Amino acid sequence: MPRDVVAGISVAFVLVPQSLAYAQLAGLPPEHGLYAAALAPIAAAFVASSPYLQTGPTAITSLLVLGAVGAHAPAGGAEFIALAALLAVLVGAWRLLLGLVRGGPLAYLMSQPVLLGFTAATGLLIIASQLPAVLGGSGGSGNPLLTAVELLREPATWNVGAVAFALVTVVLMLVGRRISPLFPAVFLIVIAAIAVSALIGFSGPTVGVLPTGLPEFSLHLPWDQVPALLVPSLIIALVGFAEPSAVARRYAAADRHNWNPNREMISQGLANVAAGFGGGFAVGGSFSRTALNRLAGARTRLSGAISGVAALAFLPLAGLLETLPTGVLGAIVIVAVVPLVDLRAMRHLWASSRPQAMVGLVTFALTLALAPRVERAVLVGIGLATVVHLWRELHVTVPHWTDGETLHLQPRGVLFFASAPALEETFTRLLAEHAEAQRLVVHCDGLGRIDLTGALALRAVLDDALAANMEVELRDVPPHACRIIGRVLPALVPPPR
Repeated sequence: MPRDVVAGISVAFVLVPQSLAYAQLAGLPPEHGLYAAALAPIAAAFVASSPYLQTGPTAITSLLVLGAVGAHAPAGGAEFIALAALLAVLVGAWRLLLGLVRGGPLAYLMSQPVLLGFTAATGLLIIASQLPAVLGGSGGSGNPLLTAVELLREPATWNVGAVAFALVTVVLMLVGRRISPLFPAVFLIVIAAIAVSALIGFSGPTVGVLPTGLPEFSLHLPWDQVPALLVPSLIIALVGFAEPSAVARRYAAADRHNWNPNREMISQGLANVAAGFGGGFAVGGSFSRTALNRLAGARTRLSGAISGVAALAFLPLAGLLETLPTGVLGAIVIVAVVPLVDLRAMRHLWASSRPQAMVGLVTFALTLALAPRVERAVLVGIGLATVVHLWRELHVTVPHWTDGETLHLQPRGVLFFASAPALEETFTRLLAEHAEAQRLVVHCDGLGRIDLTGALALRAVLDDALAANMEVELRDVPPHACRIIGRVLPALVPPPR
């Protein structure tokens, strides 16, 4: 218990300033980040499976919120705020549904190439989206990359003070990491920046007026917009679960603890529902804050609730952050997301599989091109990954050799309804090319999954061989295929009892 309290408060020192930054990234007033930071961890702690996972605003989820809601309302307005809250509730509903029907592992269906390409491109977009805050300029509502390029071309519009605050923030955060992962660099930087801003009378962009009340729960959301947000919310529910599931699995393996993805999916669902009804926006699991939580000595999921309570207790004091330069928040986000731009992983992917690498590269390019509607790139990436998988599964190779009058065939691949015609054609061709063969031996150890259509295709070829007065033998039938082949070819493979 004492360790959980210390760890939870330590995380809150990072959570509060990050929630302000991620709210602005999502196109929302900063106080809505505080609402999400306070409510989501408390709700998630009730059923969370991981003792370390820290739930709250994250960079990728915030960008997805901006893309999904920005298509229906101008960022920052009352309609945008209401739609963002509704989106969080829908994300939570999807995750609750998936968790209750034990669909947590569905999050793993997002292929690694799609995730690599999407994450790297998203990291670049997030960095670009923070350049207006860092340079003291104004951002646009379209593609963050285009806005950043335009701003970089006009250095005369930069605010020197904002740039200075941002640069110092980056340096101090990097120094803090070298000192210790537990060093509260973000918290100390925010305090120092507020003090310096007041001391010098900083006139550049700051956080501005922040409400100091507690979040107000409301069921009055624009429910008529549910159909428009169903697909984006499902994408966020799946994509946003990839990060918490990865970090939870990693630490569960390291500590040799059990981890239940369905429980985690439910906890993340509760967190989003609470954030949505409390005026926040969609949340996820944070890798950096989870790592900090573990290093700070957390032992149970109570530490997450402590972080939420600490953020909730800070809300009446939120006015203290009004003079914080936005350049500091932009720099905090940039330093946090730089590790997402992992181009080395893309190079390794290219060395391992060119088709899969192309899936990752196309997802990467489309994410950059379609921003802020990045969820569309995810859909295309999933489609491409499925096509590549099916293309690979359609190919069944058949190594063959002869031993006297015996023809040996050793098909390799997955024998299912789509690949069965190719297998029949190949077998028929090889039988014709070896007309002198009097005996046929089919080695099945190279076959993966076999469905009914595949087994029937195999029987058709063997029936043709038998009709040609050839002796037929099946060898090395895999255990997982004995049942289906035994039922279709009982004379050659007795079905298991």
